[in-house]
Parts: sequence; C-alpha cells; structure tokens
Amino acid sequence: MTTKTWGRGGLAALLLLTSVELVVFLEVSIVNVALPAMGAALALTESGLTWVVNAYQLTFGGLQLVAGRAADVFGRRRMFQAGIALFTGASLLAGLAPDAGTLLLGRAIQGVGAAIVVPAELALIAAIFTEPAAYRRAFAVWSAMAAAGAGSGVALGGVLTQTLGWPWIFLINVPIGVVALVLSPRLLPADPPWAGRASGARTRLDLIGGLTVTGSLLAMVLLATELPTAGWTPLTYTAAVATLGLGTVFTVNQRRHPAPILPPQLLRIRQVRAGVAANALVGASHVPAFVLLSLMLQQAMGYSALAAGFAVLPIAAVNMVTARTALPWAIGRFGSRVVLAAGMFLVALGLAGYAILLHPGASYLTAVLPASLIFAAGLPAVFVGSTAPAVRSAPENQQGAASGLVNTAQRLGAALGLTALLMASAAWTDSRGSGDGATALADGLRLGFAGAAAIAVLGILCALAMGTREPKKPTSGDTPPQEAVAR
Repeated sequence: MTTKTWGRGGLAALLLLTSVELVVFLEVSIVNVALPAMGAALALTESGLTWVVNAYQLTFGGLQLVAGRAADVFGRRRMFQAGIALFTGASLLAGLAPDAGTLLLGRAIQGVGAAIVVPAELALIAAIFTEPAAYRRAFAVWSAMAAAGAGSGVALGGVLTQTLGWPWIFLINVPIGVVALVLSPRLLPADPPWAGRASGARTRLDLIGGLTVTGSLLAMVLLATELPTAGWTPLTYTAAVATLGLGTVFTVNQRRHPAPILPPQLLRIRQVRAGVAANALVGASHVPAFVLLSLMLQQAMGYSALAAGFAVLPIAAVNMVTARTALPWAIGRFGSRVVLAAGMFLVALGLAGYAILLHPGASYLTAVLPASLIFAAGLPAVFVGSTAPAVRSAPENQQGAASGLVNTAQRLGAALGLTALLMASAAWTDSRGSGDGATALADGLRLGFAGAAAIAVLGILCALAMGTREPKKPTSGDTPPQEAVAR
C-alpha cells in the first residue's frame, strides 16, 4: 500500500504509526516525576534512580543505526512489529517489577524496542506517502507527536503517579502495544518479497559492524553520563577505551565489508550529512531545555511536580497545531532548508527568553509562557527540517539506515548536550557560594539555557549547508536483495 494523498488507508496507517511514536517518546520524560515514588518502593539509591532514566536512553540511542539497517534487510513492517512486541513486553515487566534489577532490565529492553520502532516508522512513512506534499504533511504530524510526547511526559507521569501509582506509567503502554500489533498487518504495507529471506539475509546484515557501532555508541553515552559525576573511575576508563577501540574496529570493518551497516553512499548525500549534523544539534539543544525547565520551575521557582508538568503542556499543544497547519504549507512553499533555519531561530529565541526572563519571582504568564510558545513553535520545524530530507533523499532500500543514522545523531547529541550544559550550570551555581540558594540555582540554569540557545544557532549553519533539491535516487521496489545491496 502506497498513497499519494491522505486517504482513509493512509490516515489510518499514520494514526497507528504516530500513536506508537507518541508512546515511545513519552517514555523519555514520563519517569521523571515518578522517580521519588520508585525509589521509595524499590529502595533505589540516587545512582539507581539515574539509571532508571539512562537504561532507556542508552539502548534507545545506541541501537538505532543497526535497527535502521535491519529494517532495510528484514522488512520495515516486520521490524516495526518486532519493536512493538519488545517494547510492550518490557513495559509489562517494568510495571510489575518486584525489585530494582527487574525494573532496570525492563527499562533497557524498552529502549531496545523503541530503537527498533523509530527507524522502521520513518521508513514506513516514506513508503506509504510517496507524493511529496502528502509525505510532508505526514512527516509533520509524526514529528509533532514525537515533540508532544517529550513535552507532555512530565505532566502525564505526574497524573498517573499521583492517581494510580508509578507502575502505571509503564502499564499504560501495554494495551496500546497490543492494539498496534493487531492492527499493523491490516494497515501497514507488506514488506517486499525479498525482505527477510533466509538465503543471504544473514550475510547482507553486517553483524560485526552492528555489534561494534552499537557497543561504541553505548560506551560513548555511558562515558558522557558517568564522567561528570563519577570522574575517572574503572568504569569510565573502560567506557573510554571501548568507545575508541570499538569505533576503530567499526571504521575498518565498514571499509572492507561488501554490505556495511552504514552504506558509504549515504554519507555522500548532502542532505544526509547535513541532517546528521542538524539532528545532533537539535538533540543537544531541545532535550536539555526540558530538563533545565523542569529544574527551574520546581527547584528555583517553587512549582510542585504536577504543576511543573502542566506548565509545559502548552509546548505540546503548540507543537500539534503548528505541525498540522502551518508546517506542511511552509515546507512546500519555502523548502526544508528555510523551515529548518526558521525553526532553529525560534528555538534559539525561546531558549534565550528562558535565559533572560526566568528567575525565582518570575510570573508564569509574562515569563514562562511567552518563551515556551516561541520555543514550541520552532520544535516541529526543526524535527521535520533536519530529518525528512535525509530520509527522503536516501535510496528506498537504505531509508531505514538513513533514519537510524539521523536519530542516533539526535540521541547522542542529547546525551552530550545535556551533560555539558548541566555541568556548566552546576559549576556556575557552585561558584556563587552560600548566598540565596534559589537565586544561585536560577543563575546557573539560565546559563544552561543560554548555552542551549547558542547550540541552536549553530543549527542555522547546518540548514544553510543543506541542498535545496533532493538528488535523484533509485527506487528499489521489489529488487532482489543482492542487486539492492550492490547499488
């Protein structure tokens, strides 16, 4: 099934894909408010609570490249279903966890499922919506749901934790996952006949490249999250050595393997290169912004956890409205490059507004809300502008790899940006001495917002480096796997 217009079939497929996407990105932030309740119930230390977040981020960020290539080799719908099954089962495991170890295992497997789902979703959208205008509209809605998930997770987590208990932030995923598994064979296009054939499938998937790149990326994120707080320990030394060693093996393997996990022709496409850089900067600016804003509202401005969650809901609402109305028109009228540049400008402007306006006595209506609305208006534009051209410009049989590559860049950028900005914020706060704690904290957080704004400004340069036209690309259709890989 492919469609040039929305149509009933296309709309139903998009609703399925975006509903799953919303749930996947909710899991990035939904646990934040529930962490104290989890700690009390499962006797988690502060370090253990950190790993409730990191266990998901590490596997989600580190596995998308290999998962994207697997979608190309074994089939987009097949991998989408496998990812949902893993994510749903892991959500049930985490929700019923009797101890901390089981909870962390569930979170890690959730991240694996999410890493499989996201590249398959992007490749499915490209396969379903073949006409450029329909693709732009569909991708805009998909991106808005991702941003809405990240923006509304704090509020939903607060409501569920306060009313039903913390296990329900995981258990709520189970019925959604079951429904998605039942509907996916009916609503999503079948995989090409050659996808996943036993003959040659194993050789076409670069297992050594997949293992080494995944290990290197996981070690890199682990190093970025542990080094600022733990310093140089046996764990961080090991992570540093693993990052360099496995990265070197991966690079050598990619040059020699006949069908590498990262096809070299992808990096020769201008839109893909610019999309990778832009996604890293998008992640490094917008993900830290949510963390900084949560800290500012709760610890510096005195909001409760639930009030802080509802305070950021306008971001999710504006995301949806902008993506559904103005964004498809803007991309069709001005192109992805201009939309990405404009979105980065709005994100930078909103972050600068946080840096200037927020302080312990600031009003929500005159300080928090205006900056949030500007920030929210730019988010869908940067997601679509940085990702859609990269996926769309790749050959059809490599769109999974392209989507995995750009999403990996965004997750890694988020981890590194969050680490750098929180370190800078904490250092500035500590330098203020023993004065007013709330004021000193707010000053440090404002510095973090300013740094995030500067990162977003760099994204404008990536937008300018992006070509204005998509290159002509082959369409593999039902091309046999040997021919598809040889291109």
